[in-house]
Amino acid sequence: MSDARRTAEAYADVDPEKFGARPQRRTRPRTKDRPDYAEAEVARVLTVDRGRFRCRLIGSGVLISAAKARQLGRKAVIVGDLVRVVGDTSGGEGTLARIVEVVPRTTVLRRTADDTDPSERPIVANADQLMIVSALADPPPRPGMIDRIMVAAYEAGIAPIVCLTKADLASADTVVALYEPLGVPVVVTQPGSRLDEVAALLTGHVTVLVGHSGVGKSTLINRLVPGAERSTAAVNEVTGRGRHTSTSAIALELPDGAGWVIDTPGVRSFGLSHVTPQSVLDAFSDLSEFTHDCPRGCRHTADEPECGLDEAVARGELAPSRLASFRRIVEALVEQSG
Repeated sequence: MSDARRTAEAYADVDPEKFGARPQRRTRPRTKDRPDYAEAEVARVLTVDRGRFRCRLIGSGVLISAAKARQLGRKAVIVGDLVRVVGDTSGGEGTLARIVEVVPRTTVLRRTADDTDPSERPIVANADQLMIVSALADPPPRPGMIDRIMVAAYEAGIAPIVCLTKADLASADTVVALYEPLGVPVVVTQPGSRLDEVAALLTGHVTVLVGHSGVGKSTLINRLVPGAERSTAAVNEVTGRGRHTSTSAIALELPDGAGWVIDTPGVRSFGLSHVTPQSVLDAFSDLSEFTHDCPRGCRHTADEPECGLDEAVARGELAPSRLASFRRIVEALVEQSG
């Protein structure tokens, strides 16, 4: 008699329920139907920290912590997202809900590390305004950076605003004149000045603030949202650069529910490899009118013959500095695209 047969006979009288025999495989066929979360509570993502999401429930305003459900896979959940949550949504200490679905986004602001990086980095979702914050001194304004962020805003379908800080240290006239032709709102602030004009622009909107490190974004947020307590720091006297005091994006509600502002970490570069040269031209609306007579296929770079933009400069209708700013961006995009 074989060993296998002896074993089978030895256990023939054993009660499987008593000794916990392995249960039989399920015979119910698998289904492609997925759970319907249409009735799940909706929350706004306020912060993201190491796989944990701090959210506020729409309606009740309860703050909850949540983790991302496995079925979402690698799909990113970012600040500003509206998400459906299930599980423990009481907001009690130690509780954890699950994000099971991301509501379709209205906008996504993206950037890349530089103009040669093909990987887009989503920054904020569902913002309808982008406030570009730039200091007038300490550190000095960087029109090239302002232009790049503005292009990213237009590409995302977000309305740009320029906010110039530290007007007590330098005049804003030159920078204001640079952006007035675009029809972009420009507000000027200084320490201790009233922020009525800024608050009026933010009311009723979800506005993301973006700017170079040390320009005063966090200071502005702290004045607009009492109790926000965003960290601030001085600019390095040697390098002229600010230190990254905000390490992650955070959405904050304005007083009396007037709107939302999203503070983002200071940036020292703003890559646009995900943007096409045509998108850049669309962003510079004051330049578009001069390109109608350009030769077919004109890329509007400095080496293009008979470019309408050069002719506009020659006629005195376009500032050379404005054209130079445009070309810095478009030529970098043309170079990286080959």
